[in-house]
Amino acid sequence: MAGVTLLWRLEAALVGACLALLRALGPARASDLGGALARAIGPLLPVSRIARRNLRLAMPELDAAARRRVVRGVWDNLGRTVAELPHLPALRRSAGGPGWEMPDAAIMRDLAARGGPVIFFSGHIGNWEMLVPVAAAFGLPIAGVYRAAQNPLIDAMVGRLRAAAASGGAPLFPKGAAGARAAFQHLGRGGCLGLLMDQKLNEGIAVPFFGRPAMTSTALAAMALRFRCPVVPSRVQRTGPARFRMIAEPPLPLPDTGDREADVASLTRQVNERLERWIRAEPESWLWLHRRWREP
Repeated sequence: MAGVTLLWRLEAALVGACLALLRALGPARASDLGGALARAIGPLLPVSRIARRNLRLAMPELDAAARRRVVRGVWDNLGRTVAELPHLPALRRSAGGPGWEMPDAAIMRDLAARGGPVIFFSGHIGNWEMLVPVAAAFGLPIAGVYRAAQNPLIDAMVGRLRAAAASGGAPLFPKGAAGARAAFQHLGRGGCLGLLMDQKLNEGIAVPFFGRPAMTSTALAAMALRFRCPVVPSRVQRTGPARFRMIAEPPLPLPDTGDREADVASLTRQVNERLERWIRAEPESWLWLHRRWREP
């Protein structure tokens, strides 16, 4: 690979060794190790100040002790999610132990039978990486938009794990204009697209999120209204070490007032409202570590 530096090679070697160790531990023990390390170290890092600030802004009803518990839970979930990454391809539907369950799978079966374009949306909640392999098990290969790692060797390593978890059937589009065009074309061909809608943006439109304006991408709404396709709220709850529950909710109603700008804003608002509902129910399951809101 042209342009690869020695530092990148050393970083990739270290990450590869860590992934090999986690793989050897098995999914549950790897998850426990990742959670324990992240719980111990994460709350001490400067980035945790962002999480505590976000919690004060979004959920002022929580006292300082409650905020500390949430931040500790955030790191626990993040550490487990990272440690579970090398096990994604091996995790299967299971009634007990490592794996996933979906008590109500009727929506997934209906979408698979219907065919045509569909958009799934979620946030960095629970183990969000499990959305793709679970959907693939129902014959719904979800393509995604991702932010490439700075180190191309690590980026390729993670990409191979994600492709294996998705049974190799779902493309990944890089974040940016080219990726957005590719995602649009993918939907136009009747594909499935998954979007994480909780990230901080400098563009988009200001939409309420926990009662405060948050810049939010309009891409989901624009594509859904263009193709009149289902927009499915979906999330993966963590129920134990490497153990998950997939929840897919009925598609959101698509506005059709004839005013495209108003319809885009309305659908985007619905997305943020659904994300907020999930996060309020389990605040420790969401990644509070990025600056979702502008400084007051």
